[in-house]
Parts: sequence; C-alpha cells; structure tokens
Amino acid sequence: MTAVTLSSFRASVWPVPGWVVALALLAGTALIGGALGSISRPLFMLGCVGVGWYAWRQGPAAHLQAALMLFAFAPFVRRVVDLTAGFDQSGLLLVGPLLAILAPAPRLWRLLEARLSPSRELWPVLIVGICVVYGTALSIMQADWMNAASGALKWIAPLVYAAALIETDKRDELVQAAAWAFLLILPAIGVYGILQYINPPDWDVYWMQYASITSAGLPLPYMVRTYSTMNSPASFATFVAVGLMIVCFARLPWLALLLTTPAAFALLLSSYRTAWISLAVGILFCLLFGATRRKAAVISIGVVVVVVLAATLTPFGESIAERVATLGEGSQDGSAQERLEEFVTLWSQWDSSAIGSGFTTTDAGTAGAMPIDGMIIACWVTMGIFFGLICLAALVWAGLNTIWTAWHDTSREAVIVGALGLGGLMQIPLANITSGEAGFFFWTFAVLSTPRLRGSVDSRR
Repeated sequence: MTAVTLSSFRASVWPVPGWVVALALLAGTALIGGALGSISRPLFMLGCVGVGWYAWRQGPAAHLQAALMLFAFAPFVRRVVDLTAGFDQSGLLLVGPLLAILAPAPRLWRLLEARLSPSRELWPVLIVGICVVYGTALSIMQADWMNAASGALKWIAPLVYAAALIETDKRDELVQAAAWAFLLILPAIGVYGILQYINPPDWDVYWMQYASITSAGLPLPYMVRTYSTMNSPASFATFVAVGLMIVCFARLPWLALLLTTPAAFALLLSSYRTAWISLAVGILFCLLFGATRRKAAVISIGVVVVVVLAATLTPFGESIAERVATLGEGSQDGSAQERLEEFVTLWSQWDSSAIGSGFTTTDAGTAGAMPIDGMIIACWVTMGIFFGLICLAALVWAGLNTIWTAWHDTSREAVIVGALGLGGLMQIPLANITSGEAGFFFWTFAVLSTPRLRGSVDSRR
C-alpha cells in the first residue's frame, strides 16, 4: 500500500483530526471541570490517553499536532479548574499530555527488537534512559515513591516518544505538521500572554497566590512575567521559541510570519533570556544555509524591529529594555552568579553529590533551598558525577547529531532541526531541557535527523 493510499485509508477510518479531538477535550474540561470538581482531573488524564491513542492511529504527524495542543493549553485548563474546584498542589492535569505521548509505547519493544543495532539517533536516547533508571532507583531506595514516579514519567515519556519517532522516517512531514499546529497555537497564546501581563485574569491570580513558583512575578498588572497558557515563564518562552523557529522557516506563506507577532511580543514579556538566546542562535545558524538564508536575514531584521517597537512604543517598554540590557552584563549578572554558587555548593557536598540524590522536588521559595538551574546541575544532583556526566554527554551527542545532519543534508527541514538542536545545546548550562514539556520539545526534534540520508543508504542496498 502506497503512502498516499495509506494516508487516505487512515483519513477515512479516523475522519476527525487528532488536534481537533485534543482541543475538544481541553475546552470541555475547562467548561465543566469546575462543576465536576476533583473527579475532572483523573477524567482529563484518561481523556488524554484516549486522545493520544486516537491521534497515533492517524499517524505520527497527527499525533504530534495533538500533543502540541495538549502541552500548550493543559496548564491553562488546570488553572481554570482550580479556580472553582480548589487548588491542586500535585497538578494532576499536567500529567495528561505526558500520558498522551506514551501512546506508541506498546509497539516500541517490537520496533527495538526489529533493529540489529541501535541507530545513531537511538543511542543517546538509550543512554539517557539508563541514567534515568539509575536516578529513579536512587529515589526508590530513599522510599521517595512520589518523586520517583513523577521524575521517571517526566524524563521517560519524551524518550519513549522520541524512540518511536525515529522509526517513522518522515522528518519533513513531521516538521510541516508541527508548523501548521504552531501557526494555530502561537497567535492564541501570544495574545493571551500580552493580556495576562496587562491585567491577569482571576484564575491566573489564584494560581500565582497558591503555587510555589517565584519566577512568575507578582499577580498584579504589569508585574507578571508572562507565562500565558503554560505553567511557567520558562516553559512558555521555550515553547514560543521552538514554535517561532519552525513557523518562520517551514514551507509556509510569508503572511504566516505576521500571525506570530503577538507571540514574539509575549516572548519578550516572559523575560526569559535563555529562550531569547536559543532563538537568536537558531536564526544565526539558518543564515549559514542557502535554503533558509533569505528568510533568516528578513527575520533578523524583524526581530530587531519587534524589540525596538516593544521597548519604545508600548506601555511595558521600560521593563523589556531593562531586561534586554542585562544580556550585556556577563559575569555581573545576578542569575549567572547564582548558578556559579550552585556549583560551589554541590562541590562542597561531596558525600551526596558523588552518587546523586535521585529525583527530588526543590522549592526555591523555601528558605535555604538551593534552586536547580541548568542540565549540569540537574544531572549532578539527580544522578551524581559519574552518571550525570554520561547523561550530559548523551545530550550533547543528540544535539550534535542534528547539526551534523544539517551540514550534510542542507534541505530546509534538516536546517530547522539542526537549528533547534543547536538551540538546545545552548540551553544545557542554563535550563532543564529533558523533563516534561521541555523534554518533549528537545527530544521530538533531536531524533529527526537522518531519515533522508538513511533512506538513500537503504535504496542502495
């Protein structure tokens, strides 16, 4: 059965797109979840399992679109439900998208058995998976069952999904599907993010008052660090940076770039400089290749225009200008100094940091608690020095795979994946890129590196 015939068959059997079903689940939970009370949370989780299964039956591209919808809007639905049903400290609704991307798990073992040896893309996934098992074992030995379960799920689910995507050999189709999904999502979360900064709605104010998060600012007009429909400024900014990179360089009309303007403004309002750096590095990377050079030049000019307009002609310009100015502070930056202090603290705790502490929950708002910033610190704390270094090496390997492929296969989709991989590498010292939604963003595109090259090799055999 040809690819066209197979797609037509799937479309006739599963007529409603997976992303539409995902939006229906999100909207239904937001509308009636408060009336149902706490029972709405496990029902939403079961619904996400159903959406994941349904969308995967339509194909990996349809599933990727549905997963992007769930990750983008599930935290917003959580806050709407919490306003009526009461604050849920565990955040059960946020587990739903992770369960959705486990849809291909039942067939993954058969896929692995069919391979004589792991591919270049699969090796980093397997190595990080082994390190995660070690971190989970450390948590279990401390009888910390809750953190063992949540930590393992947040790290393993993106790995399982990535391993399944390696077998699809449809990089171009997946990148294009992601572009259309982001084209729907970015305008919505961009406009909402701007409105949230100007005057946060009741459910956002309620969540900020009860959630143990110190990075979202204050629940007052013009004092919020925009997190839009997501769970933190970091996750929102990372999502937008990935989305802007894909939409701007995918095979979409130039008019599509205008629809992403609100998201670009909201990205600035997040004040999350790590995502700014990642996006800037990705655009510069695209300047190196003929397939993306023209758009990269135009987008570079557009970025400068957006920053200037936001800093001079908007009521929030002063805060943006101050935050942008901190990019030139270097070692004098407060965040940089805090990260250096974290290394000093860990080095002094040789008795625990050598073997790792497993998956632990650190509330940075608690007096005396050390925040965990960046993959180096996260791997060190969770897995110790030995396994932590192995995990970091595998992450670098995965990122370099995408860059290597872009250099040899200079198609537009390969360059986009390479830019995302380079952006991920830039975030390793500064942010966690392997857990939860961040892990989903990184691994989904990190493994889409060589289907075209592998296909050409197979055709020669």
